[in-house]
Amino acid sequence: MQGNRRGRPTGAAIIVEKTLKEATQRQREELTSLLGPAMRSLADGCRGIFHDRHAVEALLAAELANIHYCKHLFALDASGHQFVDNITREGPDPAHLGRNRSQRPYLQGLVGSTDFKLSEAYISRNRKRPMLTAVQVVRDASGQPLGFLGADYDLRELPATEVLYREDQAWRQVKGDPAIRGGLFAQRRVQSLVDDHLDIVLPLMAELLTERGVFHGKLHFSSNRATIWLIDDPMNYRLLDGADLLDPDICLAYRPRAYLDTASVPRASVPKVLDMFGALRFADETIYLRSGSLNISNGLVSLNFSCDGTHYVRYDELLEKGMDFWLGGAG
Repeated sequence: MQGNRRGRPTGAAIIVEKTLKEATQRQREELTSLLGPAMRSLADGCRGIFHDRHAVEALLAAELANIHYCKHLFALDASGHQFVDNITREGPDPAHLGRNRSQRPYLQGLVGSTDFKLSEAYISRNRKRPMLTAVQVVRDASGQPLGFLGADYDLRELPATEVLYREDQAWRQVKGDPAIRGGLFAQRRVQSLVDDHLDIVLPLMAELLTERGVFHGKLHFSSNRATIWLIDDPMNYRLLDGADLLDPDICLAYRPRAYLDTASVPRASVPKVLDMFGALRFADETIYLRSGSLNISNGLVSLNFSCDGTHYVRYDELLEKGMDFWLGGAG
């Protein structure tokens, strides 16, 4: 049931990728199928004129309009040196004429393996924006390489595929600042205002998450604050300070909302997760919870400890493990 919710499309069909690598690879495949044929056609047109700089520039200028989304075109000789101006939609740009591109990553391992290559994304030197470069080998009639055609693309202007990446929900542990870990056993938990009033703070957070349209809440025990994200205004977060967290009247500031029918976390489990936060806060005076968050939409919990290590875990796995898991040292 959880998997069906996570993969359910809203409106148009959307493919949900399991990993970031899969999502990136699918996008690259889509772009290759989009850009590859145009580059091969352009290379065929250059075959008989590749020795003539001005003829190549004229052809690139004429064909640029047919290379969708391309920022500019250029041509390199067999040694990787640029022998034409960059051809842009605003006209020729001579700034890169004569540039040695032979050591650029998009030329490495190209000849002999494939005649077309789409580079990894990189940050451009001048505009400081994510770019891609497509490179096509130009061959003579006998199949010998004459040089290369290159096309630069701004990632902001490329079309997006219908791929939706969702974060892997397997348990993940991320180590924190080594300086904090190094001094871990010289520190002790300091009782906070939130610690003194968990009997108010935890039920209040549960009310916000289950009744007041909050889908993501993070409770910072050590610094006496919370951050919340609302279904009605997901692009902005609200900051609740210590005084707010001790005042149930703040619930009146957020209109009642039915609990999300698409939530991955059953409503009855929300208070249990928050109670686990409280238990982990007091489990040990040296290694203790500094902050915990719960997202009822995707079901993920984050736990940040005094060692500055952070765990990301599904709510049900957290509850199944129980306190014995953490007190036994496996955490």
